[in-house]
Amino acid sequence: NSVPPPGRCGMFTFLSSTIAAISGLLMGYELGLISGALLQLSSILMLSCKQQEIVVSSILIGALLASLTGGFLIDRFGRRIAIIVASSLFVLGSLILIPSASYGILIVGRITIGISISLSSIATCVYIAEIAPQHRRGLLVSLNELMIVTGFLFAYISNYVFASVSQGWKYMFGLAMPLGALQAVAMYFLPPSPRFLVMKGNEEAASKVLGRLRATSDTAEELIAIKSSLKDEHQYGFLDLFRSKDNMRARMLIGLTLAFFVQTTGQPNILFYASTVLKSVGFQSNEAASLASTGVGVVKVVSTIPAISFVDQVGSKTFLCIGSSLMAVSLVTMGLVNFNLHMNFTNICRSQSLEDSVFHGSGNLTASNDSLRNQFGSMTSQDGISLNTLKKSKMAKTEEQNRTVLEGDMISTGSQMRSNIKTETVEVPLLLKWISLASLLVYVAAFSIGLGPMTWLLLSEIFPGGIRGRAIALTSSMNWGINLLISLTFLTVTGKNALFPLNLASLAFVIMFIPETKGCSLEQISMELAKQ
Repeated sequence: NSVPPPGRCGMFTFLSSTIAAISGLLMGYELGLISGALLQLSSILMLSCKQQEIVVSSILIGALLASLTGGFLIDRFGRRIAIIVASSLFVLGSLILIPSASYGILIVGRITIGISISLSSIATCVYIAEIAPQHRRGLLVSLNELMIVTGFLFAYISNYVFASVSQGWKYMFGLAMPLGALQAVAMYFLPPSPRFLVMKGNEEAASKVLGRLRATSDTAEELIAIKSSLKDEHQYGFLDLFRSKDNMRARMLIGLTLAFFVQTTGQPNILFYASTVLKSVGFQSNEAASLASTGVGVVKVVSTIPAISFVDQVGSKTFLCIGSSLMAVSLVTMGLVNFNLHMNFTNICRSQSLEDSVFHGSGNLTASNDSLRNQFGSMTSQDGISLNTLKKSKMAKTEEQNRTVLEGDMISTGSQMRSNIKTETVEVPLLLKWISLASLLVYVAAFSIGLGPMTWLLLSEIFPGGIRGRAIALTSSMNWGINLLISLTFLTVTGKNALFPLNLASLAFVIMFIPETKGCSLEQISMELAKQ
């Protein structure tokens, strides 16, 4: 056997990386799925705006909990074992969600899945970075990001397909279970990271694994470099991440700041609430909003492909600069459009809650009542609407009332609301609707070539192998923590224009502080950063 040429990667290495990156597919699917499932569940469970935010955010609570401890698990028991555990937890979380719809079970199941995707996201990036050859590390690590955006696309397609299906949310949650189980089994037969084996003193096994990954028996040079690097790095402890020794504190600040910008640019939460956001700019039905958000998923996948294909030639820093610049431009456009529309997602959410509260459970109404439903649907809920009014309208319905009486009560309730509340019909101009959608798609594409894939590639490169798992787990904690904070308030605090300065700040940070790592081994990167 011979060493693969610089432009190619061994098939076994590519296969191992792809199986590990299935974690990204599961992660993207679960994060994007709630966008459509929430449209059904908010109706079935009559969830308030705050309850919807908590349902969305519960997965982030689990992710934050896992990120605080996952790094120690990864460095102690290995990257491969951590991925197997994460896949098993994913299946368990899905099993919790499917049987019945209740607010509490929904939160418990999503917390479990949150633990799974957080643990797998840390372990997958480290595992792939440590098995990849240096000339293809950017491509293979970024496979995880491609899988994430593909997962989002599958989630949006699922949202659209099951938008009108009775209890469609159960199918949505259950579809990814077989894939999670398949990954857990497949990972069992893949080799551990050779760097992890050297770290644990098993050099003979590490040499054999390297031979399989590189499709050659001549692994002495790479093994010596790994051993030399880990010998120096073994002295690092967790607290060294915050000290000036070998510039560890500077590396950690780079990692934390990148994680901060990933979340504060607002991109992940726009994806969580994609259907709600698109509904607010004129895509009125659940099906139309879900279909439009599927377009968002397609754009993410298409724009990620060139980024991961050319990152090893162009460099992650260049892609970060391009992405941050385009995000700033698209944010300005979205801000101007929404300013002209006087957009308020809180009103959209409350309007939807009003309609669901009045009409949920009235399945015995015939098609003749469509005009009544449309009449209610055209109302824009104002802050002054109280729950008491809704409770009175529900109490007015009794089993003895026939269809005519029920319809009369609903008309009466609507009249009362109209007389007491100033309402207005928001008609979104067609041009503004499509400009808003186009700027959203550019924003999504820009993130997908910059902060999306490049952040996790850099995080997998800049830390020493001995504490790489714990370092990435710490930056992941920042990532999930800020994500949780933003998603808890996204529907009630929606100033997109506030994100523009953050995008400019991220661009300046990338230019001034991010190192270029293309073409360097992990050991070379660590040595260079220690000198700076």
